Amino acid sequence: MRKPTIVTTVAAVAAATALLLSGCVAGEGSAAEPGPSGSAGVTKGGTLNIDFATYNPLSLVIKKEGWLEKALADQDITVNWVQSAGSNKANEALRSGAVDVGSTAGSAALLARSNGSPIQTIDIFSQPEWSAIVVGPDSKVTSVKELKGKQIAATKGTDPYFFLLQALEANGLSASDVTIQNLQHADGWAALQNGSVDAWSGLDPIMANAEKSGAKLIYRNVAFNTYGFLNATESFLKSKPDVAQTVVNTYEYARAWALKNPEETAKILSDVAGIDPAVATTVISERTNLDVSPIPGDAQLKVLKKVGPIFVESGDVKSQADIDTALKTLLNPTFVKKADPSAIGG
Repeated sequence: MRKPTIVTTVAAVAAATALLLSGCVAGEGSAAEPGPSGSAGVTKGGTLNIDFATYNPLSLVIKKEGWLEKALADQDITVNWVQSAGSNKANEALRSGAVDVGSTAGSAALLARSNGSPIQTIDIFSQPEWSAIVVGPDSKVTSVKELKGKQIAATKGTDPYFFLLQALEANGLSASDVTIQNLQHADGWAALQNGSVDAWSGLDPIMANAEKSGAKLIYRNVAFNTYGFLNATESFLKSKPDVAQTVVNTYEYARAWALKNPEETAKILSDVAGIDPAVATTVISERTNLDVSPIPGDAQLKVLKKVGPIFVESGDVKSQADIDTALKTLLNPTFVKKADPSAIGG
């Protein structure tokens, strides 16, 4: 099984930035070019509501370093950071308008768009291996097949939930063969610890911390993990395209910084998540590939097309037609193709 690793050479960062600025990777969005914001095309005043999440290391770095605040200071824009405990919570915040920009797994973004949430993906922040099937230290269960008739914790509407559905299918089972308890990620780990469930479909960095405590990962498959999607509401993209561009510029500046500073990135994750530095290092160096094209396109569509039918089968989306429409409208590569990391000061 391939484990993604971070490339830390300056040459790799330069190459990634050159590719980004050239915009030569084809994106699959159907969105139109962003229009001006006001008569001068520059947003003045107001608040940018944006999330941060422990499953999105770049968001943690950006928040810690204050780059967005500096970049938007001349426009008198306040940055309001809202923590997302999971993709489902980020989707709720985007749908309600509590945030303008939120980070989710690709599967969760597709689910939301298929069910009518007016969001678009404007950047790919990582290619992670952040989900696996986990059992407790003393569990006798060693395979997914042995989970038939068992209780499994998973956060519905997130990558671990869809990872679980795919893992069951790959092992000759279905959701009806088990009892899925819909618990938020941290609560799922707690339920596994107290014996309320037999297994947990986990999410890093909580999962990596659980592993350090003796939990066992009995099933891993990087192909079942969808990418890290940075999403924005369509109303925000239409009314404040210049601010959206600044967000993407900052994300790409942060990516280059994180690739050059993996140890500091791991420390920031450790501090925010409250986990051991060694665990954070494992998450960043072994289970998070930041050196990936940020442009939403064919690679993401390939993964989402596999996940889509599962939504319909599980009843999470009404029809395949809804999935197909979402696949045509979700990805918006416009902003990242124009990204200018050099516009962000360190």
